[in-house]
Amino acid sequence: MSSLPGRRARLSSPGTSSLSPEAREELRRRLLGLIEGNRVMIFSKSYCPHSTRVKELFSSLGVECNILELDQVDDGANVQEVLSEITNQRTVPNIFVNKIHMGGCDRTFQAHQSGLLQKLLQEDSTYDYDLIVIGGGSGGLACAQEAAILGKKVMVLDFVVPSPQGTSWVKHNWEIMTEAIQNHIGSLNWSYRLSLREKTVAYVNSYGEFVKHHKIKATNGKGQETCYTAAKFVIATGERPRYLGIQGDKEYCITSDDLFSLPYCPGKTLVVGASYVALECAGFLAGVGLDVTVMVRSILLRGFDQEMAEKVGSYMEQHGVKFLRKFIPVMVQQLEKGSPGKLKVVAKSTEGPETIEGIYNTVLLAIGRDSSTRKIGLEKIGVKINEKSGKIPVNDMEQTNVPYVYAVGDVLEGKLELTPVAIQAGKLLARRLFGGRLEKCDYINVPTTVFTPLEYGCCGLSEEKAIEVHKKENLEVYHTLFWPLEWTVAGRDNNTCYAKIICNKFDNNRVIGFHILGPNAGEVTQGFAAAMKCGLTKQLLDDTIGIHPTCGEVFTTLEITKSSGLDISQKGC
Repeated sequence: MSSLPGRRARLSSPGTSSLSPEAREELRRRLLGLIEGNRVMIFSKSYCPHSTRVKELFSSLGVECNILELDQVDDGANVQEVLSEITNQRTVPNIFVNKIHMGGCDRTFQAHQSGLLQKLLQEDSTYDYDLIVIGGGSGGLACAQEAAILGKKVMVLDFVVPSPQGTSWVKHNWEIMTEAIQNHIGSLNWSYRLSLREKTVAYVNSYGEFVKHHKIKATNGKGQETCYTAAKFVIATGERPRYLGIQGDKEYCITSDDLFSLPYCPGKTLVVGASYVALECAGFLAGVGLDVTVMVRSILLRGFDQEMAEKVGSYMEQHGVKFLRKFIPVMVQQLEKGSPGKLKVVAKSTEGPETIEGIYNTVLLAIGRDSSTRKIGLEKIGVKINEKSGKIPVNDMEQTNVPYVYAVGDVLEGKLELTPVAIQAGKLLARRLFGGRLEKCDYINVPTTVFTPLEYGCCGLSEEKAIEVHKKENLEVYHTLFWPLEWTVAGRDNNTCYAKIICNKFDNNRVIGFHILGPNAGEVTQGFAAAMKCGLTKQLLDDTIGIHPTCGEVFTTLEITKSSGLDISQKGC
């Protein structure tokens, strides 16, 4: 081995023709072998000035490296194509240090200036663990277990900081109902820990905080500190409910984290917020017979299809949930202590000087959640976060700006905050890091359901987002109201449930948005989501025979478009 220009790593050429799947897989395997087998692996082109700068950098550091000049091998184009699939980088130089993808010239020099490059040049064997996951939520546990299955030494650091009401998500007591719920939660927690133990993942109930590159401090509930090192880290710390920052909020209000910790029925409740958490909590409390009011600052279900969101709100309002629109609380005052007590809420209009007051037994805040990223030492190793939201920007490989640090779940910037998404992303990340796989998480065609009294299920784009991305003139929206069979005998409204699909006219009428408001919407949406992953089109829906009488069959008979302006009211089943 020499330093600059380094030993030229060569691949035997399978030819320059288009690769068959078998040849592509073989080339990928050999590239991964080069990455795994060399302390420093540089994919370069001999005439590239940026590649030359990187080679000179490693030479000045006295570091030996392997170099593959893509312009000097017969299958260089194929190598670059497969390499881009592995790294999501199409340019050279493409650099790996101790199996960690550094990126290109600029990122390598930035890492050198910060001292990170020198740290990465240490041998992996000097670390206590191959992977440490910070956070024991769904995504973190999925990643940890998958990495352990792949033979890696893994630790999970998990510690829930209690909420202002003292809730740490494990102790609950709300008579028979809440006891049953918490027994179920307890059994889930036990099964998670048992699964970690079976896969030899070290589970440590301590708070993790970076102290320097590749080193983390773990502090347990007694304040005892232990330090651990790892080659790679995954941030999966999730989010905690946000407070209003007004007088009395942390002293007297609860959040969704606290709801099932209450030792008493909450009574007359004000739910502040319009998120799916807010509406689901309001719907649940109204469903057990409580007086419920929802205070909304602006719109319902921000980020969801707004036509569907308004239909959700309208149904809830018709069934007893009161809405205070365009108001925000400015003060919460305790009038009486008790179980529950009495609270006075003062709120002001968002559109003028109007102020209102209300008396409630419980005030539940559901105004969003803040990422738990600000007190884990990320600044000490240079991981960038969005200063406003605390979210972590990552590339489509879930890699942060620090090459050995990754993130999954709700802490990701611009990604869906859903448990199944975090689980899928965590598993796929572990397989890419340790199993030589390439599959990335699809954050677009993700099915989800808002479990309000009348469920709202969706997959793909909202109508607003579809118009923004594809332009209105390129879309066709098919829709209808429908009357579920179970509503007919009961005499319930025949024009409440609603279904629509959004199709791209210039892509074979491909379905890019799926939306349903009705009973069991989650069950319906799950099935159609698989079809959307397979490229569902309007014609395929038309060719599908429906099951009668089901809610899902409505999507096989959609005929009326929004652009036609025709009436979609239902007259019978």
